[in-house]
Amino acid sequence: MPALALTFDDGPDPVWTPRLLDVLGRAGARATFFPLAPRAAAQPELVARIRAEGHVVGLHCHEHVRHTERSEEWVREDVRLALDELAAVGVRPELWRPPYGVRAEWTAGIAAAHGLALAHWTADTHDWRGDSVAAMRAALAGQLVEGAVVLAHDGLGPGVHRSDPGETVAFTERLLAEGFASEPLSLPVPAALA
Repeated sequence: MPALALTFDDGPDPVWTPRLLDVLGRAGARATFFPLAPRAAAQPELVARIRAEGHVVGLHCHEHVRHTERSEEWVREDVRLALDELAAVGVRPELWRPPYGVRAEWTAGIAAAHGLALAHWTADTHDWRGDSVAAMRAALAGQLVEGAVVLAHDGLGPGVHRSDPGETVAFTERLLAEGFASEPLSLPVPAALA
C-alpha cells in the first residue's frame, strides 16, 4: 500500500489526540500535527508525547483566521505569538500550514522570514463536517496514492459541524488497518504542496 503523510490540524485535544496517538503508535505510523498554538501551550505534556513518539509538530496559528481577512501586520503578529507559544513547549517548527490553507500575497514572505516551509495537502477528509468513516473513505477513493498528504483534524476548529474528532480517529485506524503507511512531512516540501 502507498505511504501517505497523515496530517492533523487544530489540536491538540486532551481526549482525542491521545486516542489518535494510540492508533498511530499501534500501527507504527508517524504523522504531522499543526496545532493551534494556545492549545499546544496549555498542554505541554501532550505536545511532549507527540514529539517523543516521532511525530512532527508544525506551525498552524495563534488565531484561526484566513490570511486574506487580515492585514499583513496582523498575520506577522499572529505568527510571532504562535511561535513564542510553541517555543515555550520546546517546538521550533519548520513547516507552516496557514488556517484553511488560505494564503495572501505576502504569506510566503512571512514564511521565508521565519525559515518556514509552507505545507498544503492533496487529499481532504472534510472530517470537520462530521462525515462518517465510510463517507470520508469513499471521498478519498483514488486520492490515496504514494506521497499523498491527507488533511484531517484532531481538534475542533471554528466552523465545525461535529461534536468531537472521534470519526477522525476511527478513519485513521481504518486507513492504517488497510495497510497504508504514514510518515511525517519532511523538508523539502514538494513544490505542489508549498
